[in-house]
Amino acid sequence: MKDNAVNEGIRNIAIIAHVDHGKTTLVDSMFHQSGMFRKGQEVEERIMDSMDLEKERGITISAKNCSVIWNDIKINILDTPGHADFSAEVERALSMVDGAILLVDASEGPLPQTRFVLKKTLEAGHKIIVVVNKIDRHDARPEQVLDEIYDLFIDLDADEDQLDFPVLYAIGRDGIVKENLEDDVDDLQILFKKVAEELPPPAYNTEEPFQMVIADLGYSDYVGRLAIGKVRHGVVKAKDQLACIDENNQAIPLKVTMLQVYNGMAFEEAQEAQTGDIVVISGIDDFQIGDTICHKETPKALPRITVDEPTVSMNFSINNSPFAGLEGKLVQSSKIRERLIKETLLNVAIKVEFSSDRESFIVKGRGEFQMAILIETMRREGFELCVGRPEVIYKKIDGKKHEPVEKLFIDCEESFMGIVTEKLSIRKGKMVNLVNNGKGRVNMEFSIPSRSIIGYRDEFLTDTKGTGIMNSLFSGYEEYRGDFPTRFTGSIVSDRKGKGVAYGIYNLEPRGRMLITPGTPVYEGMIVGEHNKESDINVNPCKEKKLSNVRASGKDDSVACTTVKPIVLEAALNFIRDDEMVEVTPESIRLRKAVLSSQQRHLIQGKIKKKKLNS
Repeated sequence: MKDNAVNEGIRNIAIIAHVDHGKTTLVDSMFHQSGMFRKGQEVEERIMDSMDLEKERGITISAKNCSVIWNDIKINILDTPGHADFSAEVERALSMVDGAILLVDASEGPLPQTRFVLKKTLEAGHKIIVVVNKIDRHDARPEQVLDEIYDLFIDLDADEDQLDFPVLYAIGRDGIVKENLEDDVDDLQILFKKVAEELPPPAYNTEEPFQMVIADLGYSDYVGRLAIGKVRHGVVKAKDQLACIDENNQAIPLKVTMLQVYNGMAFEEAQEAQTGDIVVISGIDDFQIGDTICHKETPKALPRITVDEPTVSMNFSINNSPFAGLEGKLVQSSKIRERLIKETLLNVAIKVEFSSDRESFIVKGRGEFQMAILIETMRREGFELCVGRPEVIYKKIDGKKHEPVEKLFIDCEESFMGIVTEKLSIRKGKMVNLVNNGKGRVNMEFSIPSRSIIGYRDEFLTDTKGTGIMNSLFSGYEEYRGDFPTRFTGSIVSDRKGKGVAYGIYNLEPRGRMLITPGTPVYEGMIVGEHNKESDINVNPCKEKKLSNVRASGKDDSVACTTVKPIVLEAALNFIRDDEMVEVTPESIRLRKAVLSSQQRHLIQGKIKKKKLNS
């Protein structure tokens, strides 16, 4: 049965874009100009970036809801992430909206994540308003960027209605949106007007009872877990007797203890919510994203939210190093287990498998960056844990091994094209497109296995002297392309417990790049440097200078160790090999061997060599 009515008083829209193209800044301006803040009220910049990590990195990690009122129309806005690793957040957000604003940088144009979020939006059948942002940049090229946007729409098989999109030009930071580049405008009124005129209001069927799909979760210290979603049909009232239909089609009774709607950034209690509005329901503990909430007398499930399968897995385990428990509050496997289960309830893209030993867990997600954000969040919550190297998830298709493959887009100076192409060809990458615009920079597109990108980003920045731009986009599964070396250097490993000494570290510097400074606590099996050669070596970084009563000229000169760049989590995950781990605590990030004892590692290596000889 088709929808036969619309709610003209509501618009549900998503703001989609590549990372750093100005989504959150534009939402700030929409808040200010819709009258959500009183005159003179102090408001932080990028108020939609509620997580500390979002503010620090300047990116959106989780999709967030808010609302503004314009000319008696309530506009529910969903600020979505622009990074493909958080694509499940995009898919959840798109299930609650009826249209979208696509933001594109007037200089950079459509980038890989622009393609990704636009593809998802077009697949959902949503109408789109295109906003070319940052037209005040000195290198802005809005006309060419608009041509590139049309090409992208055509490339993604947009239908005729979707191709007939309205175009606006913006300076999001200053709260200016105009219909033509030459217009003299100083506000966002044309944007609000276009949203009201061009993007459809929510449609519903008057004969259907109340139904909503849970698309987001929240938590309140007062009322417990919160289910967030768009009212698809019917009306819901506070204290209604409802039911929650889970993935097994079982109806669980639910009494609404509180019904809330969005008012700006905050929740506002409501006695009734109309069709098309985004509501927050409390009164049940056992529910997941994708479940349907409906009337108890007429239980009827809506299609569940589906997201793409995970492509990367990582091993999480308890911290079993000699320094375990010294810096973190939450070290037990049961606490780590609870936290990972909580993450799966809030994030549909994360999956967790439990091992028989109860001390390690396989966590699956959409990319190494998503994993790094999860680990960093846990670390800030007081957890101590060890994590292994990110590994791609393989599939068997027609009896053959298949692996996830990415489209890799490289923008670098022409002089670096050779080294980049050489490195990527070693990693089984195939160049599929090359554009030289004659201005000193080249754009290259590669088809490359996902495992090839793990650990390459830092190398790429070094090779391009920090001037290269690299973006990737998951394109599907292809037949396994073969093995290749992941790292050409070995590890310098401490052979004892103690503290790093300047004399010992200084004398180890010819062996490779050191990762510790004098005074750093070390233990047997901890990685203290990167060896120049491919093999690992065990060393004593705690070695002190022998004291004697013999004096000679120059003998007592002080040593000066090379400055060490503090290691960050993403760099640590990129650095480690299969037999190594990252020890993560609230205060430290350490690299270590999975097997700490040098003697045991020696025995394991001997068995591996013997096995190779016999085979």
